[in-house]
Amino acid sequence: MDEDFEIIGSIEEIETIAVGNRIREIKRLREAFGAGRWRKLKGIATVRFDDGTIHQVELHWYEAHGIGRRKLKIKDYLD
Repeated sequence: MDEDFEIIGSIEEIETIAVGNRIREIKRLREAFGAGRWRKLKGIATVRFDDGTIHQVELHWYEAHGIGRRKLKIKDYLD
């Protein structure tokens, strides 16, 4: 993963936003990472940035069984 942050601990309050063809980027995900049952998820996590600051954020990401978590993105800062 090429993010500029590190997840500290676990991601809480995980919710599924979309599955399969309901994901706008499904074609791109399959081309880049392979076929799978892709899901778009969101959750709350504490992250540490490269500059050392720590924040609680809402994350969005894509995930497929056997492929794992891809394209993590911070959607909102909660603190």
